[in-house]
Amino acid sequence: MELKKNCKYSLIVPTSMGVRITPATRQPVHISDTFRMQATSAETNVATIAAGLGLPVKVLTTFVKDSPIAQFIKGDLRRRGMDIEGPEVEQGGPWGYRHQFNIADSGYGLRAPRVANDRAGEVGRTLNIKDFDVERIFGQEGAQILHLSGLIAALSPDTSKFCLELARAAKKYGTKISFDLNHRASFWKGREKELSEVFHEIADSSDILIGNEEDYQLCLGVKGPEAGGKDIASKIENFKKMIMEVKKSYPKATRYATTLRQVISANDHLWGAILLSGDDVHVIEPRNIPVLDRIGGGDGFVGGLLYSFLRNWEPLKCVQFAWASGAFVATLLDDFGIAADEEQIWSIWEGNARVRR
Repeated sequence: MELKKNCKYSLIVPTSMGVRITPATRQPVHISDTFRMQATSAETNVATIAAGLGLPVKVLTTFVKDSPIAQFIKGDLRRRGMDIEGPEVEQGGPWGYRHQFNIADSGYGLRAPRVANDRAGEVGRTLNIKDFDVERIFGQEGAQILHLSGLIAALSPDTSKFCLELARAAKKYGTKISFDLNHRASFWKGREKELSEVFHEIADSSDILIGNEEDYQLCLGVKGPEAGGKDIASKIENFKKMIMEVKKSYPKATRYATTLRQVISANDHLWGAILLSGDDVHVIEPRNIPVLDRIGGGDGFVGGLLYSFLRNWEPLKCVQFAWASGAFVATLLDDFGIAADEEQIWSIWEGNARVRR
């Protein structure tokens, strides 16, 4: 995959920012009184891998004007090394706009994680192409990869159009498009036909397609193995067939990826991955990984994959680094990963947890 050269940005991500609050002591939400808060979105979780390892990243989003939560989010994104662009929207009174809240119980042992999303009045639903100078962003500054998420593409009719217009602009200026399908049933309810058309157009324009078995089936209608269940290793051949079917339906892409996950307990997962590059299928057989907090692990995989593509590594090395990036994020309380260096990620792939002095 040949990337555009002489670009200001390696990666651009459109997103709707919010905050995640989690009990500080890993207890269930309903019996906790002390919480840890972090800025969050799936798309910036992805972008943090590249930004943390020194690549230039830009976030396209929108903020509530004069909001302390917006100020908190901006500070956190800058801490991660990202540029930010987007309008400031008037709150419109106490029942107006705000940033979404994600309230999460990380789970422990046989107690499964639980996540509640409070998205009423979410300012990110107003994302509109007219608020961004796409000629400057893609034509003058330049970007190597635009990463789109199905979460943003399905968030509202406005954000669906926003993602379509971004994809069209990126295509016009030679920016590669990555699309992580990220199906959410509650977002699709009552909009199935509309969103199916939107997702088809974006997928048909994409150079990189990413999703799990549910995503490919529910967003693109590609038949695949049943979600969840036991013994994920026995389903690998079916996952490979699914990826090949995706390629038949969307042949313009050059890379197709999926993760493999089997949950033993909240703290013990089998974690694997598949990458189809050209005609070559690269499989990472599921391996046990310890899990401190699973939220963001899939985003870590995608972030590691895009970073690897940006570094122009050979495909097997790309999916190995992506697997290890996902496993790295699963060891953190944050749902994003800022690695000290590439070596820290590669040590996870190698299974080397010896102390470094």
